[in-house]
Amino acid sequence: MDNFTFHNPVKILFGAGQIAHIGREIPAGARVLFAFGGGSIKANGVHAQVTAALTGAGLAFAEFGGIEPNPRYETLMTAVELARAERLDFVLAVGGGSVADGCKFIAAAIPFAGEPWDLVARGEAVKTAVPLGVVLTLPATGSEMNAYAVISRAATGEKLGFGSPKLMPKFSVLDPDTTASLPPRQVGNGIVDAFVHVLEQYLTVPAAAPMQDRMAEAVLATLIEVAPGAMAGDRDARAALMWAATMALNGLLAVGVPQDWTTHMLGHEITALTGIDHARTLACVWPGVVAVQRQGKRAKLLQFAARVWGLAEGDEEARIDAAIARTRGFFAAVGVPSGRGGYDLPDSLAGQVAARLEARGGLPLGEGGAIDAATVRRIVLAAV
Repeated sequence: MDNFTFHNPVKILFGAGQIAHIGREIPAGARVLFAFGGGSIKANGVHAQVTAALTGAGLAFAEFGGIEPNPRYETLMTAVELARAERLDFVLAVGGGSVADGCKFIAAAIPFAGEPWDLVARGEAVKTAVPLGVVLTLPATGSEMNAYAVISRAATGEKLGFGSPKLMPKFSVLDPDTTASLPPRQVGNGIVDAFVHVLEQYLTVPAAAPMQDRMAEAVLATLIEVAPGAMAGDRDARAALMWAATMALNGLLAVGVPQDWTTHMLGHEITALTGIDHARTLACVWPGVVAVQRQGKRAKLLQFAARVWGLAEGDEEARIDAAIARTRGFFAAVGVPSGRGGYDLPDSLAGQVAARLEARGGLPLGEGGAIDAATVRRIVLAAV
């Protein structure tokens, strides 16, 4: 294992009824920006619960709705302007990962003296940020327990990530009951997103990290086990999914081991170009990633086949093929097609993705830094 320092200060309030306790987690006298997405929280009762908790704690707050999936800089800056005008000094994100990501940007942008987009596009340091909390309603991204966010800008057609320890939520509420009204598409997307988060940290060159491997395999196996129940709306399965998705990207699986993230970087470009859901772009490109990187990832693919899919005997190449097929079948079972064919995306996409990454200085990719523009094209073409 590589040397590492691990610190995750996010306080998790897990389980039914925990929204009622958020008032005690927000400083007395704070002025809260209560931010959410498209309004589903008003239909499922979460908005009322949050409002009651804030009011009961005597906290002043202003609401901001309309944060999109793949949150847009243009929308978020409207929230920043509101927060500045109303002197709001705590951000409460109520929604899925996109709302949490958007609120991290808002929290960083409120006190930032320059152009806030530079925090994302130019990597300007987040020297200070407004504190934030999260009430999670869609398990998927893990943003509720990490320091990172991905933000889109419509004017430039970009989808970029940024992060800072100062953007770690002070607390996150994980109440599985908030997921009861989620449609199957969103649940399936969340399962695939979490699964690929783990694969980016697990299907890499081998490292002497047996504890990390076993923890990653536990999250993968849990996602496979609970997926049918979660898709069917089973409350216990949704609870297990919520915690597994959080564990997939709270930093614990990543310490001391190489990480890839090629699938995500290519997926972000495909979302920016096509508007396809984030998780679906991951499923779209992942078959190409493992096809092109198969030899470098061979040992871990065989371990993945044996420990996650129970494929431990017979020809090694056949086992790898079967593990990839099982994974693609798992994605399909939760309603998420894999490969470009599932989205009717042309071969020309390969050149577009490679050119965008190259122009932005986003290459090379991969745990070994070996994926250049030509390899990106090969990966996208191989994702069939």
